[in-house]
Amino acid sequence: MINGLQLSLGEWLQRYGGSLLPVITWVSAVGIALCSLVVVAIAIERFFALRQRRIMPPRWLEQVRRHVYRGDIKAALDSCDGQSAMLARILRAGLSRHGEGMAEVEKTLESVGQMEAGTLTQNMRGLGVIASLAPMLGFLGTVTGMIKAFNAIAVAGTSHAGLVASGISEALLTTAAGLLVGIPAWALFNVLRGRADRLTTAMEAVTFELFEELSVQQHRALPPLAEDAKPALAEDHENAV
Repeated sequence: MINGLQLSLGEWLQRYGGSLLPVITWVSAVGIALCSLVVVAIAIERFFALRQRRIMPPRWLEQVRRHVYRGDIKAALDSCDGQSAMLARILRAGLSRHGEGMAEVEKTLESVGQMEAGTLTQNMRGLGVIASLAPMLGFLGTVTGMIKAFNAIAVAGTSHAGLVASGISEALLTTAAGLLVGIPAWALFNVLRGRADRLTTAMEAVTFELFEELSVQQHRALPPLAEDAKPALAEDHENAV
């Protein structure tokens, strides 16, 4: 039964396999072309989205700094409300919780910061997928080209070198095309990932600076301990001992 199945499969491949090879080659070539278009689209979109002026505009940031160092939380919130930058959304979330204590502010900044940092790397996973997929599609074309070459050898013999060379040339071209798409995709993935990491670090530094200043101002605003209360506290402590 197994031998019969293997024989029928072999006959089917001999009868229809030759007509499938051009289809497989076409699918490989079209797939590599589509991958190249997707790489270009993602690269343009991410390079535009990951500009520092877009994530944390310098003029707006300087304005928010002045408000924070003056202790004007409402003015800082108004500045964040009028700005659509990513850092503005993070600072707005923290400033809106400022009256609830620094612990609540830190928790809010951490959760919102993680969500916003995730948007920096969106679409980058596609570059990683294409970096692996494009060479595999090229290898698929390589396999079909080598099959054609061996079929030519089986039919015409080794004396017709041109037929064999055409199949091998097709195999090498598809491999090269896949690598020409996959290598830049992998390089772009790492370059954009590094830019996203640097922007994340810069936003963390600015956020820490501003809310550290707010924390210092909050401690300064606490009323000092009255002088007449100190002896009473000391007496209570002695009685407790």
